[in-house]
Amino acid sequence: MPRLREEPYLHEQVEAVNTTLGRYTQIGQNTRLAQVEMGDYSYCDRFCDLANVTVGKFANIASFVRIGATDHPLDRASLHHFTYRSASYWDDTTDDADWFAHRASRRAFVGHDTWIGHNAQIKPDVTIGHGAVIASGAIVTKDVAPYTIVGGVTASKLRDRYAPGVADRMMALAWWDWDHATLRTRLDDFRHLSAEAFLEKYERL
Repeated sequence: MPRLREEPYLHEQVEAVNTTLGRYTQIGQNTRLAQVEMGDYSYCDRFCDLANVTVGKFANIASFVRIGATDHPLDRASLHHFTYRSASYWDDTTDDADWFAHRASRRAFVGHDTWIGHNAQIKPDVTIGHGAVIASGAIVTKDVAPYTIVGGVTASKLRDRYAPGVADRMMALAWWDWDHATLRTRLDDFRHLSAEAFLEKYERL
């Protein structure tokens, strides 16, 4: 892994269009980003495909993940893209700007401190709550509550990540908003304290 700095690190053959990347972010090889906002410290591994999504801070996105897969028009006589990428087929017409605007408006949201497993897919208009975990290979079609672990096709709840009440306390603490120096100062506690012990120490500050 490269030594990360505030400037985003893009590996080879990354395609990024209308995308904003935060500090200490990393984008894996052969990844495609379109209309993406990615928060500080978040990363995605190789061969990801992200479109029309806002990703929070400290998100962990494994390889071959797809988020915000774009739609085809199911209500038209044909769902083929000749109906909206029309300029690729005829010289005397243009692409369907209204259709592209509609697709871009259906944004997915991925919260802070999330983990999206290998080959998972998150559909448009879905919100993944802070601290949630999406199991490898899952297809997520509905919102996922904070600090919930889901898996399967289509994804359903497997269990809570923390004991009752801990998730709400962690969101109230909002450690993901701490500055870089503070994260370093408290690194040993991130490594060695349980979630409950971590909260007990830093809720009092």
